[in-house]
Amino acid sequence: MRHGVKGRKLSRTSAHRKNTMQSLAMALIKEHRITTTLAKAKELRGFVEPLITRAKEDTHHNRRQVFSSLQNKEAVTTLFTEVGPKCKDRPGGYTRVIKAGFRKGDGAEIAVVELVDYNDIKPEGSSSASSGKKRTRRAGKSNTPTSSEPVKANEEKKEETKAEEVQETEESSAEVESAEDTDSEDSSEEEKK
Repeated sequence: MRHGVKGRKLSRTSAHRKNTMQSLAMALIKEHRITTTLAKAKELRGFVEPLITRAKEDTHHNRRQVFSSLQNKEAVTTLFTEVGPKCKDRPGGYTRVIKAGFRKGDGAEIAVVELVDYNDIKPEGSSSASSGKKRTRRAGKSNTPTSSEPVKANEEKKEETKAEEVQETEESSAEVESAEDTDSEDSSEEEKK
């Protein structure tokens, strides 16, 4: 039984689990954004956030404490020179975990872990980006906007994109025709010889 036992085992021994967390933390510190499984991402958050809290104050003692967890000099240096000062004003919550679907091979749930102060741009697949439509429970009903201004703006955008597509199509057909003309001229010159 697991009465009140904290943390995930991740199907690993304690040494393997520790090495996995060290590797993920070093990758996150270096890249500022990584993709991994959801369980590892949630576990990583609890591993790396106390290290970032220590990195906010650059003392010899804090560096030794962080090094004992990471076991990598370059990661410790990056943490104390770049990440720590950037997170100075933030009281906590230095990382963000965003669900990113399921892995193709085994169906594992994938998540993106990123440092909040480095990545303010949300990924394309995030559900928080509003498209102007409200989701409803009933499939038959759709919510229409109350004012006509957004609808007009959307129609104008659609017309602009259609015009651009038509123009691109005309340009590509003109290029094809000119290429065909040069090919036919080349073949007629060869026949004359």
